Amino acid sequence: MTAQIIPVAVFDLVVFGATGDLSFRKLMPALYWRESDQQMPEGSRIIGVARSHLTTPDYVAQVEESCRHHIGEGFDPAVFARLAARITYVPLDVAQSAHWADLAEVLAGGEDRPRLFYLATSPDLFGPICEGAGAAGIVTPQARVVLEKPIGRDLASAIKINDQVGRVFNESQVYRIDHYLGKESVQNLLALRFANSLFESVWDRAHIDHVQITVAETVGVEERAAYYDKSGALRDMVQNHLLQLLCLVAMEPPTSMAADSVRDEKLKVLRSLRAMSDGEAMQRTVRGQYRAGAGGGMAVPGYAEELGAPSRTETFVALKVEVENWRWAGTPFYLRTGKRLPTRVSEIVIQFHKVPHSIFPTGAGMIEPNRLIIRLQPDDGIQLELMSKDPGPGGIRLRNAPLDIRFADAFKVRYPDAYERLLMDVVRGNPTLFMRRDEVEAAWRWVEPIIEAWASSEEPPKPYLAGSWGPTAAIALIERDGRTWFEEAH
Repeated sequence: MTAQIIPVAVFDLVVFGATGDLSFRKLMPALYWRESDQQMPEGSRIIGVARSHLTTPDYVAQVEESCRHHIGEGFDPAVFARLAARITYVPLDVAQSAHWADLAEVLAGGEDRPRLFYLATSPDLFGPICEGAGAAGIVTPQARVVLEKPIGRDLASAIKINDQVGRVFNESQVYRIDHYLGKESVQNLLALRFANSLFESVWDRAHIDHVQITVAETVGVEERAAYYDKSGALRDMVQNHLLQLLCLVAMEPPTSMAADSVRDEKLKVLRSLRAMSDGEAMQRTVRGQYRAGAGGGMAVPGYAEELGAPSRTETFVALKVEVENWRWAGTPFYLRTGKRLPTRVSEIVIQFHKVPHSIFPTGAGMIEPNRLIIRLQPDDGIQLELMSKDPGPGGIRLRNAPLDIRFADAFKVRYPDAYERLLMDVVRGNPTLFMRRDEVEAAWRWVEPIIEAWASSEEPPKPYLAGSWGPTAAIALIERDGRTWFEEAH
């Protein structure tokens, strides 16, 4: 079975921050795979832009080294040769108007095709880059700008960035990327909910006891410590990735898959989130910071050691979130994310209510609640846990039997990485899987009181050992409600 390849128009892609980690680790390998699948039309161009003074051959050599490293044994020199032929490098300092003229010269002649500006840079450069592009006359009617997270570090800075970008690009031209929304399992969540009457009919507080969303990383901050210390887990992960996943679980059925239909419903969820006062924030959230411990079978330093200074920045967050509407009132959503946890896993667990009464004898075993587990990474897939009879003669013995669909095994095809899919969506002009301005600002409005409550508290982040599942307070957060974190399959 082969994946369906949908053709796209000839396009120009301009990557700002082309020598940065995101470009080499994600964007260039994604373009390599689109080249491999022959989805890159003849004549499409890739223009790398950064401050480094490199020639195009120098830059192509760096891209090749990165692609070889991240693609591994599947790297095909012939495919890369085709990709390399599309690449041009332009040194550019945003503040130098002469440099913009050089970029305009390279882009000349492509005014009638989609022109993508991918801003793989620090958010404080989003405004200056857009203003520079506008002043240089290279923003065409078919131009689109892609903004990487984070969009600001609070509501005020998010509004400022959106205003700066909006002075040059219409909202319909702005694509705020959250790569989690490009993952196969996340899109399958939409299919699962809205293409199957089996689930949508029980997708509410009457049938679902609670929802858990976990994004766990085994790595520490390492060389990103200086950047991360200005951000923290709440800004880096919760404000975007986790809230977006919550929206897809909780939203009402959209009228269609049209971009604004889906995004309108996500916005309603964000506006329905119960706001947290200072006191509630301290009761309903847990922030932690890892100490020295073990990871990957070896000793690893604590966050403060990696940073080289004491810090109150959190590397772990757990929250109890409530959606105040008719569908979800009284059904809690438990969110957690952190660095230096025991397993790398991103998943959504929908736990249904227990059966109201057991007809089986005591010796048959405990009846566990049904769970729907949507695994985002690794091993994308969907698992439904059902109770069944243990095979064999004699009396009934009950056991939990999972129905498991791992997409790679079920469909025998290499699934495109999230960045591959999202880049092609930008070329097509399809913004469904991207965040609209009002979504971003609504998320910040909900998160900001938590940030302020933590800032006004004298209580530092709770310590946890690297290699553990976070502070004990995160366990208490859910267990005081008579529930527990789902970890049995990890």
